[in-house]
Amino acid sequence: MCWVPPSLARLGMKFGFSIPNQSGMILNYALGANLQKENYCVFSVWAPFANHVEIEITTQNNRRIEAEKMMYGYWKAEDSHVRAGDRYFYVLNGTGKLPDPASRFQPEGVHGPSEIIDPCGFSWTDSDWQGIPLEKMIQYELHTGTFSPSEDFEGISEKVPYLKELGINTIELMPVAQFPGRHNWGYDGVFPFAAQNSYGGPAALAQLVDTCHRNGLAVILDVVYNHLGPEGNYFESYGPYFSDRYKTPWGKAVNVDDQYADGMINFIIQNVKYWLQYFHFDGLRLDAVHAIYDFSADHIMKQISTEVRKLSDATGRKYVLIAESNLNDVRYLHPVEKGGYDLDAQWNDDFHHAVHSCVTGEQSGYYIDYRSVEDLAKAVKSTFVLDGVYSIFRKRTFGSQPDDLHGSRFVIFIQNHDHTGNRKKGERLGHLVSSGMQKVACGILFLTPNVPMLFMGEEFNARTPFLYFVSHHDRRLNMQVREGRLREFEDLHESGQDPAPYPDAEDTFCRSKLDWSELNDPPQRDMLFFYKRLIFLRKLHPALISADRQNCLVQADGNNKTLIIRRWKEQYQLLAFFNLNHISAEVEYESSGRLYLLIDSVPDNERKEFPATIEGNGRLTLSKETLLVYSSWLDPSAEV
Repeated sequence: MCWVPPSLARLGMKFGFSIPNQSGMILNYALGANLQKENYCVFSVWAPFANHVEIEITTQNNRRIEAEKMMYGYWKAEDSHVRAGDRYFYVLNGTGKLPDPASRFQPEGVHGPSEIIDPCGFSWTDSDWQGIPLEKMIQYELHTGTFSPSEDFEGISEKVPYLKELGINTIELMPVAQFPGRHNWGYDGVFPFAAQNSYGGPAALAQLVDTCHRNGLAVILDVVYNHLGPEGNYFESYGPYFSDRYKTPWGKAVNVDDQYADGMINFIIQNVKYWLQYFHFDGLRLDAVHAIYDFSADHIMKQISTEVRKLSDATGRKYVLIAESNLNDVRYLHPVEKGGYDLDAQWNDDFHHAVHSCVTGEQSGYYIDYRSVEDLAKAVKSTFVLDGVYSIFRKRTFGSQPDDLHGSRFVIFIQNHDHTGNRKKGERLGHLVSSGMQKVACGILFLTPNVPMLFMGEEFNARTPFLYFVSHHDRRLNMQVREGRLREFEDLHESGQDPAPYPDAEDTFCRSKLDWSELNDPPQRDMLFFYKRLIFLRKLHPALISADRQNCLVQADGNNKTLIIRRWKEQYQLLAFFNLNHISAEVEYESSGRLYLLIDSVPDNERKEFPATIEGNGRLTLSKETLLVYSSWLDPSAEV
């Protein structure tokens, strides 16, 4: 069973009535084919310039149903002779057959008919699921097609015991909205309501979320509202879903503040609620919100957060909204009364860039703004490095200060799909630095007072790359993607002698798949064990459970490239020492009470004795590329 809140029914969701809100915006107008009972379906579509709209049921000898024009450019038709599994096209003005922009399933791909599904037909078993508080989340980003051998949702379900044993408690799925072909990062999706057919479609996706909830894992879905992909994008045949007023790097900007913007705004809001309500996702990651251009008085992000709060009140479940933004703009997080959009959290690229620059020494492109261990210390303690200071890369003053925001409002990472896959060779951090240095970076990730996120395979230092791949049916588009990638790497000074792998090549996708047999190799098992220990510590240590930045001190020494992080809560304290240098270094410390050595990252073949306990003030000599963690919480015999 799936439950429709009475508030939504009252707003006409059940029968597709259009209801203007107080500001005149058209919200809560149902879209797509909404099956009300076994053989009764309401079809609705926004096509404001059409003169005549029909629905052709292709699985019933191409029977056509005539739609009635409603207010504000919507069309509606009701039929009592269809059922789940029937396929259909829209026919506008008597010519051509178009898939439904709000299609729930595209079993024949982006150019085929849409399929009616019963979103309430799945038997959920998660009625007791209460979710994971954002502050306690340990997120794990994964790509459905490359995560498992079967390349689908079922393959993820089969790996849930592994993920649970790893210790993460939240999965973040890269976009799963229908895209062309079988292989794609997901950001070329063209049917935002339809779960990818090659991944198993909507039924398999619901089964995955239910399996995760039964095993104590939350699931967040990455959604894209700043653009749509090029192939199979039929939106402009229906109406002004896009605006020529702005441009994005990936395609036409969505129309959320130009003429007729109400239609696209309603489309986005209905999509947000569809994933949360009918697929029980615990939250959404909103891709590149800085590329959603809205200069209206009622910003689309604020409208989304308002509607999600209402849905949360109706369902009794807390949903999280996490923005990806490259603006370092806390307006996305501030409450509405302070002029903000009231989202729950945002990704913090500054943390990644500061760590990456320190451990790799890279200074090209945007890394030029992150030049020292002091910058890394600032990212740990204060969140943003660029917080209203001058950016060399952008050649302007950049960012804002998040002083009053809790650490749980920021998701941090040392690897993700963007910063790995947008490298020419798809190198992971472990391809660029030693295993010791990756452990140092991992330690900073888990001991910083924010919400940590891993990228699939990072935990065992996967040797496979993660490359950019597509599988458009249109060869012209594939060539354009190839040429665009070449230009991009020239801009990043990564052109070199070796050409970038062709994104449309089958081998590019296959090379990006995780090789789970690597877990049989000692170096990979060692890294996995190290990650498990830090995750265990993060989840259980009293000083780490909270992401309160007030109970965190950071000390940096730029000359020695060392960092000390001190965390505490009441009588419990933790002191972590990091040597990001390629040679040994001395550090001075101050501690309160006796602290025990819990974790060190030195490999057994380079083992040296470190003090089992420290107390008061003193000095430590750190081996190169080393992490040491001391704490008053556990005695030395406790296993972490």
